[in-house]
Amino acid sequence: MASATRNDRSEGVEFVHEDDGTITAVDLETGVASFGDSKSEALAMLAEALELHEGGGEPVTDEDLEEWGLDPDAQDEKEVT
Repeated sequence: MASATRNDRSEGVEFVHEDDGTITAVDLETGVASFGDSKSEALAMLAEALELHEGGGEPVTDEDLEEWGLDPDAQDEKEVT
């Protein structure tokens, strides 16, 4: 079972120690979270996630998808019942 420490705050970062040994860092203001093998790695990953959440970074292009071996025209397969 994961454990966390929280003092009913609406700002700052909460760390959750996961069962698999990783640490999740949660930004309390936005709810954005990321994880790593240590607190410093989790914070670094959280910083990147927050930048992307706030509109940083660049959009993924068809060329990016092709470079990663993905078909940009493929559609998600969904089972219809």
